[in-house]
Amino acid sequence: MTVLDGVIADLTAEGDQLRAAVAGLDADGWTTFTPAEGWTVATTIGHLLWTDEVAVLAAGALTDEGKQAWDAVVLQAIDDPTGFVDKGALELGALAPNDLLARWDAGRVALPEALRAHPDGAKMPWFGPPMSPTSMATARFMETWAHALDVYEALALAPEVTDRIRHVAHIGVRTRNYSFINNELPAPTDEFRIELTAPSGELWTWGAEDAPQSVRGSAYDFCQLVTQRIHRDNTDLVTVGTDAEKWLTIAQAFAGPAGGGRDPK
Repeated sequence: MTVLDGVIADLTAEGDQLRAAVAGLDADGWTTFTPAEGWTVATTIGHLLWTDEVAVLAAGALTDEGKQAWDAVVLQAIDDPTGFVDKGALELGALAPNDLLARWDAGRVALPEALRAHPDGAKMPWFGPPMSPTSMATARFMETWAHALDVYEALALAPEVTDRIRHVAHIGVRTRNYSFINNELPAPTDEFRIELTAPSGELWTWGAEDAPQSVRGSAYDFCQLVTQRIHRDNTDLVTVGTDAEKWLTIAQAFAGPAGGGRDPK
C-alpha cells in the first residue's frame, strides 16, 4: 500500500463514520445548527461535498478542459473571496437530504480516483500553495474530521477517537509558522519539540528532544485545538517557552483568515 492509499483509506473510514451518523436523520436533524456559526448539519455536509468536488476539479486541471473548469472556480473565489466557500456550502446544503447524500457519495468515490490518477510528481493547484495528491488527501481528512466533530456535537453523539487523527496532528505541526504569519506575527526562530499521546497510547514526536520550545499532551486535544474545535483552556496541553504557548492560542491547521476559535467551557 502506498502512502497515498493509506491516507485515502483513513479518509474513507472517517467519511463513512460521518455518513452513518447523518444517514437516518429526519428534517429537524438535518436543520440542527452546529457550533460553526450559521451552519447546520446539512450545510456542513454540503461544504464537505463542495470541497471534494472542487478537489476533483483541481486534480484534473492538467488537461485543457480540466484547466478551464478549475479556472472557473478560481474566478468565483476572486469575485467573492470571503464568501464563496459559504455560498457553496449553503447552496448544496439546501438540497433534499437524499440528493445531498447521493451527491456526496459520488464525490467521495470520485476524489480518490482523481488523486490516484494524478501524474506522479505533479502537484495540483489549490487556493494556497499547490499540493501533491497525498497532501490533498491529508487535507481532506483534516477537514472531514473537524467538520464531523461539529456534526457530532450538534447531534449529541460521542465521536470515535482513533489514531487516524495523526494526519491532523501532522498538519497542525507543519502549519505552526503559518499560524504566526497569518496573525501578522513573526515566525518563531527557536526549535520546537512536540510530544503527543495518541488515542492508542503511542507517543508521537516531532523535533529535537532538547528544543527550547515544547508542547506535550493529548493528540486528540492538540488536533481539536489546531482545527479550532476547542479553546486552549480546555486542553491538557503543557508548554515550555513563550512562543510555544502563543502558538497554542493562535494555532490554525486550515487555510484562510485567522479563525475566532471556540469559547472556553
